[in-house]
Amino acid sequence: MSAIQEIEQLERRRFDAQVAKDLPTLESIFADDLIYTHSNGHQDNKASYIASIASGQSRYDKVDIENMVVRPYNDDRTAIVNALIEINLGPGADGQPSFTRIKYVVVYIKDEAKGWQLVLWHAQKQAS
Repeated sequence: MSAIQEIEQLERRRFDAQVAKDLPTLESIFADDLIYTHSNGHQDNKASYIASIASGQSRYDKVDIENMVVRPYNDDRTAIVNALIEINLGPGADGQPSFTRIKYVVVYIKDEAKGWQLVLWHAQKQAS
C-alpha cells in the first residue's frame, strides 16, 4: 500500500473515531506533541483535545470528506494532507441539523515504533 493510500485510510479512520468517541484509536493516531488549531483560533494539545471529545465539548455527528489531497515527502516519512470536509454537528437551537464546512491541513510523521502520527492540524471555516 502506498503512503498516500495509508494516510487516506488513516484520515477516514480518524474521523470515524471522532464521531464514535473512540478515544483509544485517537490516542494511537495523535502524536504526543500534537498541536491542533481550531477554526476559531483556539489551540489544543493531544490531551486537551481528547478530553474535549470525551466530555462532549467537541462533538461530531458525521464527517463527510468532500476533497482530500495527500502529498508524501521525505522518502514517505512525512505527509501533508489538504482537505475539505463537512461536519454535521447535530441539531442546532432550532432543532434543525447544524453543518459546517472546514478546510484543513494536517501533517503526519512516520515514527519507527508507532507508525504514522498526526503532529499538526490547522482548520479554517469556509463560507456557508
